[in-house]
Amino acid sequence: MTPEPRLIFRPALAGVLSRVGLGSVVAEVHADADGVRYRSPRRRGDIPWHDVRALRVHVRPMRSEERRRVSLLLRDGRVRFLPQPRSYLTTDPEFDAGVEALRALHRRHGTPDEPDHLHVIDPRTGGHGLFKPLALCALLLVVGAVVAAVAVPNTLSYQRAWRSAVPCAAGTPAYDRAECLTTVPGVISRTVADHQGKTDDSRLYFSGSRPRERIQVPYDTAVAFAPGDRVEVTFWRGTPRAVVGAHAAWQDRPVPAGQVLAFAVGLVLAAGYPAALVVVRVRGRRRPDDEVLPSALPFLAVLVVTALWLLPLCVLHPVDLVGSPLTIGWAGAGTAVSLVLLVPAFRATRVRTPEDVVPAGAADGTDGADGEEVFLSGRFLEATDYNPYHFGTHLVLGGGDALAVSPHSGPGRFAVKRVPVERIAVLRVRRVRGEDGDDVPGDWHVAELDDAGTPVRLGAAPGDLARVLRALGHVPSAPASGVPVR
Repeated sequence: MTPEPRLIFRPALAGVLSRVGLGSVVAEVHADADGVRYRSPRRRGDIPWHDVRALRVHVRPMRSEERRRVSLLLRDGRVRFLPQPRSYLTTDPEFDAGVEALRALHRRHGTPDEPDHLHVIDPRTGGHGLFKPLALCALLLVVGAVVAAVAVPNTLSYQRAWRSAVPCAAGTPAYDRAECLTTVPGVISRTVADHQGKTDDSRLYFSGSRPRERIQVPYDTAVAFAPGDRVEVTFWRGTPRAVVGAHAAWQDRPVPAGQVLAFAVGLVLAAGYPAALVVVRVRGRRRPDDEVLPSALPFLAVLVVTALWLLPLCVLHPVDLVGSPLTIGWAGAGTAVSLVLLVPAFRATRVRTPEDVVPAGAADGTDGADGEEVFLSGRFLEATDYNPYHFGTHLVLGGGDALAVSPHSGPGRFAVKRVPVERIAVLRVRRVRGEDGDDVPGDWHVAELDDAGTPVRLGAAPGDLARVLRALGHVPSAPASGVPVR
């Protein structure tokens, strides 16, 4: 009788750590016929196979590689991440072999929902919670509100005080001179003009450190002054605000309140993108966790258009955003444009299942009839004799063949290979999943085919895929996602 396999996963340095007495901090995973037992410095657990619905691989792209780890989806909806196996390589046969061994144990001793399907969760799929985008959205909103409520009024008050400041009178007491302008003569001893990229560390130095040792100024100001220049330095609230000489002058201008308000509004607009992610994930909450959800970029386009009209309004009219006919018309027209753009954004981010797609070309008959060649963007996801080395990027209808694979978008039949449609059967049509890879756009659909007993996947845009399936002899008028096509 064949003994039951027993899997043990440890990190590469587990042996070294155990020999120096640190074995208790080693993360380990043991899997056998009874289930999965894991131990790490932070947690441990024992999960029987009958409590596991699916074994999933989480993929997170990194700078040059990607991080992969394994989780277990339980019957009660909870997720348990395993400390091992893990991988930080795009191609890691050892990690893949470990995952397949765990899946084999699960199929043998458990009841997985989809025994032949590996759930891959990546940034495009729906298997992510709402906490992170909601927390980021709330943080940006709070910071933007604080800046708008505190920094903007303080900046306006500071600007008004600076504009109303007058030179100090001869009899002004010392404790009141901070609110008036005090002018002190000085002689520049040397200048430092240092400007590198975004950093500006230019300074003016004064003889005898009077009225002070140095003043930081812009690069152009440091170049304009020269050693020996006699200048007058104006102080307000204990800070040098102006340096005036015979041939050059500099005045420190406070940050405009409009720019501060624009910064606060920019933070609020930035909070719109994580909010859009929440909307997309909520709309796709009933879909499988490893199914690719629509991109939130259409909402980002609305936010960019909103910023184009709202930020200039904040900069130019920080005090009277709706205080004049000009600003009211400006804000009203911009708001109308943003609201109108939200409609196509909501439509573009709708989850389109295969049963929602109306087959393209059904009415006009443009499926390559009468020998006419039609090139469609699509590809087989497996390497086959008619798609060697995944060379095909387009599908060809007509031209004497029901279906062919092409490495180019046409016209012409150079390097085109015929697809043996007589041996292919359509099993089902579904949306893109994480296991299909990043090369497949998220708005495509995937047909799972049987090529004489070999499973093959075919990806294309929903309408184009319907035309291709008709060329295969099937009528994909309303296939249910995950339900066999008849």
